[in-house]
Amino acid sequence: MSDVIRLLPDHVANQIAAGEVVQRPASVVKELLENAIDAKATSIQLIIKEAGRQSIQVIDNGSGMSVTDARMAFERHATSKISTTDDIFHIQTKGFRGEALASIAAVAQVELKTKQEDEEVGHLLRIHGGEVKAQEATVTPTGTMISVNNLFFNVPARRNFLKSNQVEFRHIMDEFHRVALSHENIDFSLIHNDNEVFRLNGTHLAQRILHVFGKKLEGQLIPISEATDIVKISGFIGKPTTAKKSRGEQFFFVNHRFIRSGYMHKAIQNAFENLIAPGEHPTYFIFMEIDPENIDINIHPSKTEIKFVEEAAIYAQLRAATKHALGQFQVTPTINFDQPDWDLPVVNKQKEIKAPQISVDRNYNPFQTQPKTTYIPSTPSPKPGGSYNYYELEKEPEPTQAFFLEKEETKSNQLMQWQNAYIITEYAGELIIIDQHRAHQSILYQSFIKKSKGNILSQQLLFPIEMDLSKNESLKVKDAEQYWISFGFDLEIEEEYLRIKAIPGDLQSEMITPLFTDFLSADLDIEEVEYSSILAKFMAKAAAIRKGTPISREKQQDLVQQLFALEQFNYSPFGKVIYKSFTLQDIKKQLD
Repeated sequence: MSDVIRLLPDHVANQIAAGEVVQRPASVVKELLENAIDAKATSIQLIIKEAGRQSIQVIDNGSGMSVTDARMAFERHATSKISTTDDIFHIQTKGFRGEALASIAAVAQVELKTKQEDEEVGHLLRIHGGEVKAQEATVTPTGTMISVNNLFFNVPARRNFLKSNQVEFRHIMDEFHRVALSHENIDFSLIHNDNEVFRLNGTHLAQRILHVFGKKLEGQLIPISEATDIVKISGFIGKPTTAKKSRGEQFFFVNHRFIRSGYMHKAIQNAFENLIAPGEHPTYFIFMEIDPENIDINIHPSKTEIKFVEEAAIYAQLRAATKHALGQFQVTPTINFDQPDWDLPVVNKQKEIKAPQISVDRNYNPFQTQPKTTYIPSTPSPKPGGSYNYYELEKEPEPTQAFFLEKEETKSNQLMQWQNAYIITEYAGELIIIDQHRAHQSILYQSFIKKSKGNILSQQLLFPIEMDLSKNESLKVKDAEQYWISFGFDLEIEEEYLRIKAIPGDLQSEMITPLFTDFLSADLDIEEVEYSSILAKFMAKAAAIRKGTPISREKQQDLVQQLFALEQFNYSPFGKVIYKSFTLQDIKKQLD
């Protein structure tokens, strides 16, 4: 039998390695920016075209490379960062594996221009799909300029799996943010399709954070500082008011390298206990300096995973430092003024304050039979100022399902609202408990989807609603702008500013800020064709009857009828169960 094991050609091995190192255009951006930083650059320019599909170019004023180093840099496992195994445990640079440039060149058309300060001319190198096409002298300034064109041109399957330009550019922005935040002393610029997105001059960390994430964080950052023999902690944490339901503005840096750590995130989360609502994530920009011998970054080619030798001790110190910072700046839980029915005493200074007295009915007989009373929910009156107690339900006729027939006898008279949050009714001998907020969400969601396909009515706002945005958030709103318009919004979007001049007739002005806050906080790594559904979900959530809102018996009946007239009434638009049913046997089992 002949031998079957053979050595793979270099270009095949490089393409296989590229599958781990180069997952999308953002991966290329990360590697090239980190190489520029390792070259001691003080100014770095990132130029993107078509979200990296067409071109990614990084220009730096670093130390540059000799002609030999320029050629060797594209060989696998060729690096200037380490030379022995022990060096892995003393790494101070961003890169060290020697795989990035070889992997990038294997799946793209790369052009490199570089020059060292003491050289008269620079060097040009062109590599297409791992094959060297040209190597010659050229005129170029000191530093390095590397262009990566037509990414995945020879791997069409990988190119086809890329998301839309909007999504891919957001990933590029994320990588740019991480590098820019960890090196605030370096000048950075980002240009996309000939439009300047960022121009960041070297500054201090707090200013760099505001330049990246916008004015919304101005006055919202608390410095954190702690130093021990194990770890030195510095940076900023956001006040509880900056917490969001989704993660996004949470950054950990170890020795100025961005990392992900769910364990350390939990330390921050625990420090904010009782200061933010359950399910929310605090904002933080934490820098930790640790002896390289006490960490292991050689876990994955992306180098965002890390192992700590003294993980538990670092966790405890991080949690304590966060608590100390919050306490030092007197951050305490805020009153929730949206909570209904505050029972606050009102003191009349003109009247004498008397001690409370107890009145006892001495004729009361507990064994005497009392007349039975029937509980009938009262119809709430509108609140002063035109605010609503319940959102007006639509009266459009809908085709009903077998579960809830239109026969008069199926409309149960045994219907009530419990805890101003649940509607309890009975059908076919079963007890049904309905979550009124989720039920109304589903009804409104279907209504918004239908209206967006036709002519939806808008109402102009006398006083436009204004919001401060980060540049990343501004791009997010722009991506979905045509869909907001289809739902009846009139928006004016600037780089760090949003003005809402008109809203759908079905919404009220007090719903708009929470609506856009939820949208901006959501992690929407989706194709643009799904935006209609996404926006309809958030609109339904903002407009649906809140838990704690009393509604009349008639509105309860309308809500139940419309819910079970939907094609899908089991789950809310966010995948939550809307109702539960209990048979007589189920109840008897609970009481046995």
